[in-house]
Amino acid sequence: MLKLDPIDVRQSASAADLVFEALRKAIVEGDLAEGEHLRQDHIARLFNTSRIPVREALKRLEQDGLVTNERYRGTVVAALSSAEVEEIFEFRALIESEIVRLAVPRLTPEHLAEAQRHLQAFASERDPSLWGEINRNFHYSLYAAADRPYHLQVIRSSLDRVDRYLRAQLTLTDGIGRARAEHQAIYDVCAGGNADEAARLTRAHILDASRSLLAFLDQRRR
Repeated sequence: MLKLDPIDVRQSASAADLVFEALRKAIVEGDLAEGEHLRQDHIARLFNTSRIPVREALKRLEQDGLVTNERYRGTVVAALSSAEVEEIFEFRALIESEIVRLAVPRLTPEHLAEAQRHLQAFASERDPSLWGEINRNFHYSLYAAADRPYHLQVIRSSLDRVDRYLRAQLTLTDGIGRARAEHQAIYDVCAGGNADEAARLTRAHILDASRSLLAFLDQRRR
């Protein structure tokens, strides 16, 4: 049984958008496991719609790398190899270090206050299911000042592909403590206006997360 919250989308002009967002959220948060079969007719019944918007939503998810089509099985939740995870993090380290470098000179007291709120929330939150979202909110609150919407869209897509693995790694290892300390260091140099150091720490933060996640995945998959 698919772990999805059914929605009646018959009256909606954007049924495909609603189905897409519901499936994306379930995949990113790990409610739909890698390899899980996504049957169009079953999803259409859950959302009380036809298969047409479901088919469109699945195509968009495939473009984002969240699902794949397998011979004889149809659409399934995509799994990532360790090599793919490593490449995604290498890409994130490149783009996110540059976007924070661009953002730092433009950070306002409002940007910093929002980042501080997310920083404190990440440090105090005990519910692992919320860590992924708070982590994103912290980084995005700093990146927003760069005014690079396309960069943020690409970052979001990259995070979507690895977020379910990150959540598991943070929950089952000591990664959350390291992440909190690294977030504080990034915030401090951003607040101090040091763009180059913010870029360096952001790059190191992402690559450190990559190493921890790859070790976790290797151990879990053995």
